[in-house]
Amino acid sequence: MLLLFLAFRFLPVVGAVLLSLTDYRLSGRWDFVAVDNYTRLLQDGLFHQALVVTLTYTAVFVPLTVLLSLGTAVLLHQVVWGRGFFRGVFFLPYVTSIVLAAVIWKWIYDAQDGLINAVLGLVSIGPVDFLAESGLVLPSIAVTSAWKGFGYSMLILLAGLQAVPRSYLEAAMIDGAGTWQRFRYITLPQLRPVLFFVLVIETIGAFQVFDAMYVMTGGGPVRSSYSLVYFLYDSGFKYFDFGYASAIGLVLFAIVLVVSLVQRRLVGRDD
Repeated sequence: MLLLFLAFRFLPVVGAVLLSLTDYRLSGRWDFVAVDNYTRLLQDGLFHQALVVTLTYTAVFVPLTVLLSLGTAVLLHQVVWGRGFFRGVFFLPYVTSIVLAAVIWKWIYDAQDGLINAVLGLVSIGPVDFLAESGLVLPSIAVTSAWKGFGYSMLILLAGLQAVPRSYLEAAMIDGAGTWQRFRYITLPQLRPVLFFVLVIETIGAFQVFDAMYVMTGGGPVRSSYSLVYFLYDSGFKYFDFGYASAIGLVLFAIVLVVSLVQRRLVGRDD
């Protein structure tokens, strides 16, 4: 396992660091440019725009997914009959291809023949082009991604809920605590380590968003859904600027690391 980790995790990271310090061309020739790629990146307006898009998407996607996962986990925790069936139903979208999910939701959002606009038309609203309006495109993609991926976090949170000692809840009930008080003062504190894990993995997933944007909008309209990974993809595989693309990837890693450390400070436990 250690050899596999070194071969497929550690060595590629080292290679990316070295590649980011070069001007590497498709022919295989390269020139050492030191930190020029990073300097160029900080001055690139397209990078700033992609960073804003990614941060905005993350700010919408992460709370939506965590709340959806937590709410579903709480409901499933109360279910006595058929829990396995409902757990499987809610988890099913997670194992579905993101491309397939994006194609389906692209039809749902369609301004002419989409399901949502058909419902809105019944009350004389719309049509609304969710994927062609700058203010709606990121929330629309976030809903798609949340529907696709909330099942995994739901299972993690459900396991955390089942691990909360019933004696704590029973003691609080005897003391007169209501349902919300028990959830707020007993269940949530016991879930902090699990919530921290879910926040971190969902944040990492949000910063790495690419597939849904590529399929549903192609980065539009007017780059309103042009994420950092989309920027990295274009730099590396469209313009073959591999050194610059590696620098983008490492800057993205640094941003995710800082955000994760902040989350650990606010949500995670030190004990």
